[in-house]
Amino acid sequence: MPRLSKIIIAILYALAPSLISGFTFGIRQCNTRLLSTQINIFGNAFANDDRLGKIENPGLKKGPNVSEVTINGKPVKAVAGQKVSQVLAAAGVKVTYSCRKGDCGTCEIFMNGRVEKACNAKIPQGKCVIQTI
Repeated sequence: MPRLSKIIIAILYALAPSLISGFTFGIRQCNTRLLSTQINIFGNAFANDDRLGKIENPGLKKGPNVSEVTINGKPVKAVAGQKVSQVLAAAGVKVTYSCRKGDCGTCEIFMNGRVEKACNAKIPQGKCVIQTI
């Protein structure tokens, strides 16, 4: 029996450095919370692929289609196709709305010389001149 305990002690003594390093790695992992990228378990799975070329902006290629809009003589930025009611609100121009469907006509404005209802009208491409009534 004493001889068996000496063998066990010798084995533990020989394995002690590897056991201690594994134990300290476990402690370090708990204390510093190593990220998976620090341990490198994914390899290059999430690396950029150079064969795809230059990274491009995922948004609009040429930017929004901006129209030159003038409201009561004041230049304002607006995108073609945007609702006139939104552009008027952003410019701080007050227009009276009742139905917001285009039925009542309380929101009528002059847009490029024509009478339009601000709740339904959209900004055209190119120049746009808006006059409130």
